[in-house]
Amino acid sequence: MAPGHKLGQWGEDVARLFLEMCGYRCLDQGFRRPGGEIDLVMARRGLVVFVEVKTRGPRSTEPPETWVSRRQMNLLRRMARIWLSDHPVLGTGGYRFDVVAVVHGGDVRGSEVRHLMGVG
Repeated sequence: MAPGHKLGQWGEDVARLFLEMCGYRCLDQGFRRPGGEIDLVMARRGLVVFVEVKTRGPRSTEPPETWVSRRQMNLLRRMARIWLSDHPVLGTGGYRFDVVAVVHGGDVRGSEVRHLMGVG
């Protein structure tokens, strides 16, 4: 596995654990279809939350969330429609799009996690 892929997978796992500690339930992780993927699909209080996770290492000079492009958000919306069509009952309480930014600080205790809600 490439180092960047390992870091990205680690960031998704950290984001999922962080959101679960905040009361979210994981419905899906790494949902893939031709043309795209959704990092995390979480639920809380009947709301489905589609999450884009951005992870950067300790030497990164820019916050991870600045790497979320308009194209990525459009793709996330398209993939969310596909996910909801596969799980129609789960989307009846509404949905939103969030970004979780993870900065790897050398270990979990030295890392930083930021949850930006309703970004898309």
